[in-house]
Amino acid sequence: MSFNTFGHLFRVTTWGESHGPAIGCTVDGCPPGIALTEGDIQPWLDRRKPGQSKFTTQRKEPDEVRILSGVFEGRTTGTPIQLMIENTDQRSKDYGDIAQAFRPGHADITYHQKYGVRDYRGGGRSSARETAARVAAGGVARAALAALVPGLTITGYMVQMGAHAIDRGRFDAGQIGENPFWCPDPVMADTWAAYLDDLRLSHNSVGAVIEVSASGVPAGLGAPLYAKLDSDLAAAMMTINAVKAVEIGDGMAAATLTGVDNADEIRMGPNGPEFLSNHAGGILGGISTGQPVICRFAVKPTSSILTPRQTINAAGEEIDLITKGRHDPCVGIRAVPVGEAMMACVLLDHLLLDRGQTGGQRGQIG
Repeated sequence: MSFNTFGHLFRVTTWGESHGPAIGCTVDGCPPGIALTEGDIQPWLDRRKPGQSKFTTQRKEPDEVRILSGVFEGRTTGTPIQLMIENTDQRSKDYGDIAQAFRPGHADITYHQKYGVRDYRGGGRSSARETAARVAAGGVARAALAALVPGLTITGYMVQMGAHAIDRGRFDAGQIGENPFWCPDPVMADTWAAYLDDLRLSHNSVGAVIEVSASGVPAGLGAPLYAKLDSDLAAAMMTINAVKAVEIGDGMAAATLTGVDNADEIRMGPNGPEFLSNHAGGILGGISTGQPVICRFAVKPTSSILTPRQTINAAGEEIDLITKGRHDPCVGIRAVPVGEAMMACVLLDHLLLDRGQTGGQRGQIG
């Protein structure tokens, strides 16, 4: 019961440590006949890889993925797909000082308490380096979704850094890839740059909120009561390193609304039901409505900072600790493609579950 696998039918098992020879994943349950090469997966890894700006860790990893099994002559065979990404820029010596000490805010102390042993080099299994394997798996899921649900798109972006949130009135999807923050608000992107520069130079870090939106999701995905689309989506996002909260649709803000404000009214359109708003985030009763599925998650500040923090060591002695190494001043930046990958994996998983239970049949309206 090591729990390194997620998914019902589309199942992903990740493996490896931050400073080991390689990381990767085994993807099981992908439908056969899907066109897939390393070139279909690599662009998503390129979006997540470190060292692309001064606002992310300066660890230099090419994150080149290799397909070791499950694909023949450019198409999936229906057998397990093994993906591997080599680690090439480890600096394990940076972590010698924490071999016997517990970094505040990290999983060091809980791993030690649970297992009695831990890989202290970069956090080992608890490192955000593990998320590269998720992004690779997400690349497989995207390829399958493109074949099975043409027109489905998944887009992630940062909507808040620290106390500074975007202005939704300036939302421009075309700006998301034009700045280092995946920010749809060009004015706020400039504000974040200056803000994060100051934090970085003062040996500090900050948290962020990421939003992931999936449009073109067919109605009917999700199964009550214990395989709800939103519960599986929330669980998937919560497994991402440093995530502390997840919202679907209006999320916590729904508690401030009245029933008149919150319920998404419905009218009949030329192609079927049309919702007049989307407070529910595209999911009702755990089942997709056909509207965009919208999920947000909060990422805590990076705990590895050069400012001394109070902690203890394995002997129980009280010490002050500075965490050396190369770390993200805002880990939320590189969490954007990770959130997209988890959305892709969950949507494909539920698409396959729905095909297995209903065969894709739908109740007719009108």
